[in-house]
Amino acid sequence: MGLKERLNEEMKQAMKAKDKNRLSAIRMVRSEIRNKEINDRVELDDERVAEVIASQIKKRKDALEQLRKSNRADLVDAESEQIELLQQFLPEQLSEAEIEAAAVQAIEELGATSMRDMGKVMGKLVPQFRGRADNSLVSQIVRQKLS
Repeated sequence: MGLKERLNEEMKQAMKAKDKNRLSAIRMVRSEIRNKEINDRVELDDERVAEVIASQIKKRKDALEQLRKSNRADLVDAESEQIELLQQFLPEQLSEAEIEAAAVQAIEELGATSMRDMGKVMGKLVPQFRGRADNSLVSQIVRQKLS
């Protein structure tokens, strides 16, 4: 079963359970997927659907930070719940140790020695980790290794 089908099934279950927060999160993601398909004039495969879900998680994490700064505990809980729900649809995330090992290997393969080579290293790592790691975390680890 593909990601879009899983989202549809989860949406039906959320409707039956009358879980408004879960239903809202799934509808938002489905809407974004549909908009992306319309804009790109192509049906998204599971990899591209996972990218849309990851971008939605990133948006929600940013919103979560803003809500925490404004002391909106009621909304923080709802956003956190939606983030956890959406993460269920993504492949297992890589650990920092796995990302670090791959970064070290890429740096050695490319002969990277300074921050000027960061683009080359990131260019090699990002496609490798698509959907399985947060690019900001990968970037942070590569910066540490190159400095």
